[in-house]
Amino acid sequence: MSTVLVTGAGSGMGNATARLLAAAGHTVYASMRNVNGRNAGRAEALRELAARDRLALRVVELDVQSQESADAAVKSVVAAEGTLDVVVHNAGHLVIGYAEAFSAEEIEHLLDVNVLGQQRVNRAALPHMRERGAGYLVYIGSTTSPVHPPFMAPYVTSKVAADALAETTAFEVSQLGVETTIVMPGALTEGTEHFSNATRAADQATTAAYAVLDPLVKSVGERTVAMNPEGMDASPEAVGREVVRLLAMEHGTRPHRTLVDFQNLGLEEINDLKAKLTARVLEGIGMQRLLTVQSPPARTG
Repeated sequence: MSTVLVTGAGSGMGNATARLLAAAGHTVYASMRNVNGRNAGRAEALRELAARDRLALRVVELDVQSQESADAAVKSVVAAEGTLDVVVHNAGHLVIGYAEAFSAEEIEHLLDVNVLGQQRVNRAALPHMRERGAGYLVYIGSTTSPVHPPFMAPYVTSKVAADALAETTAFEVSQLGVETTIVMPGALTEGTEHFSNATRAADQATTAAYAVLDPLVKSVGERTVAMNPEGMDASPEAVGREVVRLLAMEHGTRPHRTLVDFQNLGLEEINDLKAKLTARVLEGIGMQRLLTVQSPPARTG
C-alpha cells in the first residue's frame, strides 16, 4: 500500500478519491486550504469517517497558491510516514462565462491555481521521490484539453496548460523512477460542487453585451446531462475508483493517460494519435527512452 497526498480534497473528485483510496487500504493525506476556517467542517467530516471506519485517512493544510504551504504539507507527510509515494493533483477551479468578459488578472488567478499549483506541489514532492528513485504523479486533467467547449475559455486554457506541463514533466521525471498518469474525466453531472461554485466574470457590462448567447450558457448543464448514456455514473466517485485502479497496478505498467469519459466522446482515438505522434517526435530526436520509466542513474562517488 502507498502513502498518498491528494490536493483539493475538500469536495468533489478530490474528496471522493481520498475516501476511496483510504478504503482500499492506502494511507491518505487529504489536503485543502483553511482546515481550521472555511473548510473546518469538511476536514472534520473526513476525520470522523476515518475514526468510524478505522481508515488511515488524515487531513493536512495545503494551499496550492503558496510554495511555503506545499513545502510544509509534504514535509509533514514525510515526517509522519517516512515516505510519500503518490501525489494526486486534483486542486482546481472552474470559471464559466464569455472570454472577453474576463480580465487578464482573473485569468492569471485561475492559471495560478490550476497550473502553477501543480508545479508548486511537484517542487515540494519531487525531491523526495527523486532521492528514493520511485514515485507516482497522478494528474486529474480534463476532456476539455483535447476538445475545447465554449463559454469557459479561461478554464479550458488552464487545463490545456496543466496538461502540457504534466506531460513534459513526465518525460523528465521518468528517468528518475517517477511514473505519471493523466486522468481525463468528462463533465461531472452528479455529486459535485464544480459547476455550482464556478466563478463568473466580474465585468458585467461586457457579459451583458453577449446576452444573445445567455440561453446557450444556461442550457449547458442540461445538454451535458443529456449526453450521458442511461445509467452512467457521472459522479466524483467514478474518478476516485479509476485512481484506486491505477494504484493497484504494478509500477512501470500504468497508462500514461486514462479516460473517465461519461459522455462517450470517443477521445481514445485522439489520445492514441497523440501518443503515436509524440513517440515519432522523440524517436526522431533520439530521446525515445523518455517514454519509459527508468531506474535512476547509478550514483558515483
